[in-house]
Amino acid sequence: MDPIDVLMDEHQTILEVLDAMDGYVARINDQGADPADLRSFTDFLRGFADTYHHGKEEEILFTSLVANGFPRDSGPIAVMLYEHEESRKNVRALVRLAELADRPAAWDDAERIKIATYARSYSSLLRSHIEKEDHILYPMARRHLPAPQMEEIRLEFDSFEEQQGTTGRPSELRALAGRLVSAYGRTAGKLDEISGKAAVAGAAS
Repeated sequence: MDPIDVLMDEHQTILEVLDAMDGYVARINDQGADPADLRSFTDFLRGFADTYHHGKEEEILFTSLVANGFPRDSGPIAVMLYEHEESRKNVRALVRLAELADRPAAWDDAERIKIATYARSYSSLLRSHIEKEDHILYPMARRHLPAPQMEEIRLEFDSFEEQQGTTGRPSELRALAGRLVSAYGRTAGKLDEISGKAAVAGAAS
């Protein structure tokens, strides 16, 4: 599998978890979502989507593109890096909310609205981000990077994954993704309903 195929395969795993997170958030109002699972989602997003997947992009692919003439501070790479940082801000907010799961009291309405807002923002951003990479940046990389460079990227990916694999973390995170997808799937439309309540509440305050 070439390095671009590897990244696109990881995108599919991430998208499945985003679908599950949409379903999870849609169920927090009817007590159908385990508060502890918000931490599971943030563990996956930080460990797999960011450290593992974005790590390979930033440390290897983007570096190779810059070395082959792509500007880092403008154009598609600058956009991707900016969106990586924006996604991290949303995850940090969700991590803070996930810490509330340790207390005995249930989330109140304001907390559920915050969870829905940050989760929706993250999901929307990352879906758009993945679309841009799959259909714009990755095809550009395939067109412009010479075959020897692509082979070097593949070898660097192998080394990166070997280092990560010594911790067992990637396989644990993929197993976690499978559990979350099985538990929540996606409940279409309800996330908009929750966010609508957020807008009404904000207007009334």
